[in-house]
Amino acid sequence: MCGRYGFAPGEFREIKVRFNIDGDLPLFKPRYNIAPSQQAPVIAHLDGENRVEMFRWGLVPSWAKDPSIGNRMINARAETLAEKPSFKRLLKNRRCLVLADGFYEWRKEGEGKVPMRFRLKSGEPFVFAGLWDAWKQPGGALLRTYTIVTTEPNEVLAPIHNRMPVMLSDRDACEWVSADEIGHSLSLLKPYPAELMDGYDISKLVNNPRNDSAECIAAIEE
Repeated sequence: MCGRYGFAPGEFREIKVRFNIDGDLPLFKPRYNIAPSQQAPVIAHLDGENRVEMFRWGLVPSWAKDPSIGNRMINARAETLAEKPSFKRLLKNRRCLVLADGFYEWRKEGEGKVPMRFRLKSGEPFVFAGLWDAWKQPGGALLRTYTIVTTEPNEVLAPIHNRMPVMLSDRDACEWVSADEIGHSLSLLKPYPAELMDGYDISKLVNNPRNDSAECIAAIEE
């Protein structure tokens, strides 16, 4: 599963080129501890172009009676996307990319847990595969929300957790967000190459979503 991640953007122009983004990017500050129910930047194919918009994390299906369902739908298993009613209908034209530069898991140690940050060895930002939907609020405004797709862990994550978020290469990211063939899109949902990733211990500050500073990602020496 993926229950917390961060995105502290670097050069915006580079992100636009890498992920084939059209139009201007919205203004958003670095985020080091993004939690469910919060707004975060997502790349979605809207009105014929790839745009970055602020969506809320935790999928609220368009047919939902209560938006609180989003608290239980922050992740979606890649293996069952084509079977679950909440996700199957979104595979055709509501795939999205979730911008990130690291995510967190907690390693069991004795009777406690140690937070760890996982990232690309290059330090570059990357994207998770996601799905999004729009829910009509009582006042008529649309609430756009998303879920992060997960898969089996690679060798880096396997000792820590039995799932990991689907991280996409730049090429696969562009295909995921715009490809017409659902079968091909599903084939992109696989563990990221372990040799390109690493992980390290961080402060327990990240345990509290109210903490959202660069201290959250600072390495803790043994």
